Parts: sequence; C-alpha cells; structure tokens
Amino acid sequence: MAHPESLARPMRREELDLALRWSAEAGRNPGLRDVDAFWAADPQGFWMAEAQGEPVASLAAVNLGGFGFVGLYFVRPDVRGQGHGRALWRAALARLEGLGVGLHALPGQETALRAQGFAPSYELARFCWDLPPDPCVAERLVPLEEVPLDDVAAYDRAGFPGARQAFLRRWLAMPNARGLAVAHGGELLGYGVVRTCWRGSTIGPLFAEDCDTAETLLLGLGAAAEELPVFLDMPVPNVRGMRMAARWGMREVSRVVRMDNGPEPDVDLFKIFGVASLDLG
Repeated sequence: MAHPESLARPMRREELDLALRWSAEAGRNPGLRDVDAFWAADPQGFWMAEAQGEPVASLAAVNLGGFGFVGLYFVRPDVRGQGHGRALWRAALARLEGLGVGLHALPGQETALRAQGFAPSYELARFCWDLPPDPCVAERLVPLEEVPLDDVAAYDRAGFPGARQAFLRRWLAMPNARGLAVAHGGELLGYGVVRTCWRGSTIGPLFAEDCDTAETLLLGLGAAAEELPVFLDMPVPNVRGMRMAARWGMREVSRVVRMDNGPEPDVDLFKIFGVASLDLG
C-alpha cells in the first residue's frame, strides 16, 4: 500500500503548542510557557509535516543570531517510517544553509544524524533534584529583572554561539519563571532562570564565571522552583559543574549528545552549568 504523501510547510503559531506537547512525550520536558519565547526566537523557523490534512511531524530549525539550532523533532508513532521526517529535514534545514547548526540528540538518533552531516561534540547529563536544600547565599543574588537585558544578552554569548536577544527577552519574562543573577562592581558574573515544566521545574540557562558563582545561583534557583523535582542539563566536560551537582544531591537520570554541523561553536563549556532548553539550545 502506498504511503500518504507528506506536505512539509511552515508551522502556524497555534501548532507550536502541539509540537511542545510532542516534545514532552519525547522526554525533553519543555516549560509550560516556552511557546512565546520559542516563537520570538525565529517565527519562520518552525515546520510541520502533514498527511491527509493532519499534522504528523514537527521540526524547529531556527536562526538564533547567525547560529542555527534544530529541535522539536517528532514524528507521530503511527506514521513513522513513511518519509514524513525526511520531508521535514529537507525543507527546514535548507533555510539554515551556510550556518553552523547544533542540536541535542536523544538516544537512538545519533546514527541517523551522522548521515545528515552532524558530528558528536559532547554529552549533556540531565540531573534531578528531588528536594533542593534551603539556600544560605541569598545576599549575593539579585533579581534578573534588575539587570539590563543588553548586559544579560552580552554575557549569554559565553555559553551560546548566536545572538538570541529576542529569545531571551521573552524567556526572562515568562510566567512561572524566576531569574537570578550575581554581579560585582557592576560586572555580571553569572545568571540563571528556573521555570515550571511539564514535570517539575528546570534550571536553564545557568551560566557563570566560576563554580562558586554557579553554586550560588543553583541554590537560589532551586529554592525558587515552583514545582519539584528540579532538573538541570549540564555539559559533561564541565567537570567542576558535574561535581557540584553531585555534591548537592542531584542525581543523574539521563544523557543526550550535543551534535554540530559546521565549525565547532566558540563557547566556554566551563561557564555552562545548564543549557536553556534541549529543543532550542
């Protein structure tokens, strides 16, 4: 029997809610209010495949200030193996031609992504905090809304290779989210956000100059989480961060692989203690 023809097209804004639900089913655990920040990142970067008039697959291929990121990849289980994913990749990835592109591969995806030109860069470990301890470092923390957005966006470039100010503007202002920063003498030393997700809460991004600053932010954000448990996705090469997470009772529950197509991104992995999102980097 012939497979139904797949139509790959730009996603409509209202369909992004469905794509995020699919992301939750795939185990990425997106935030409850991620939609506006995702859409603000690059409204033309979201794609849907449909067959017989029904959405069957999703993919994000967003341009974040000169760097591409791929996420939200999902094909409905009942139509897998029928070419819908391939149709999406051809249409969506074409708009990122010439850019460095990154993604986070779930278990089982790495071989297929190698065939698409992606190579593994490093692993990210997902940590789970069942019960964060009470912080004793509050005097160093300031609400992130008191820090100019331009300063946050400039510091963000230490951990993300593209300029994603439009994304950050919405990310930092999400309902059910709290942002904190550490600064000294007017210089930003680190910042982080915790938001409520489909399950519990997730801290991300968490970027800091050193482990002491990261620890201050980790404890403050853990205490500010509205729902438990608290999750954190950290690059495994940041060995100081990995030890910090274990020291404070976070347990590793899963891993994904960061893969890149193009030049290796110019970021400082030792300042990345948590990425913002497995779907958008």
